[in-house]
Amino acid sequence: MIRFAQPGDMATVADIWHRAWHVGHAGHVPDGLTAARTLDAFHARTPARVADTMVAEVDGELVGFTMVEGDEVEQVFVDPQSHGSGVAAPLLAAAEQQVAAAGHDVAWLAVVVGNARARAFYEKHGWHDAGDLPYEVSAGGTTYVSPCRRYEKQVR
Repeated sequence: MIRFAQPGDMATVADIWHRAWHVGHAGHVPDGLTAARTLDAFHARTPARVADTMVAEVDGELVGFTMVEGDEVEQVFVDPQSHGSGVAAPLLAAAEQQVAAAGHDVAWLAVVVGNARARAFYEKHGWHDAGDLPYEVSAGGTTYVSPCRRYEKQVR
């Protein structure tokens, strides 16, 4: 089941985000950024994002989430224990629908260059690589440039 997040979901979202972020990003982003992405840091970030978060539940347990900001599908993460379960595709589709419902024709997202699993997933679901994207990320008072590719998809 895909639904909008509630405030009580955000601690679990933070836990999933922390685990899944490190699986997909460690070794592919600046070391300082990886060090700054602590569990506490994710718990500090999530409460303010409840309004733009959708979650996926399987048998009543949260297993993944998306965060959408305008035309950007900013976050798509599935708990590593649920990788390969098929939950990511409906989550991504829900995020695409959010972007379209907000009046945007094209959705975009950033994918870390070294995250081959994510890049293949997005391509399988109709997203295309639109080029280099030096994505600026702030963490712990420092701004890092994460080497990404910009992926886009026509949603309307």
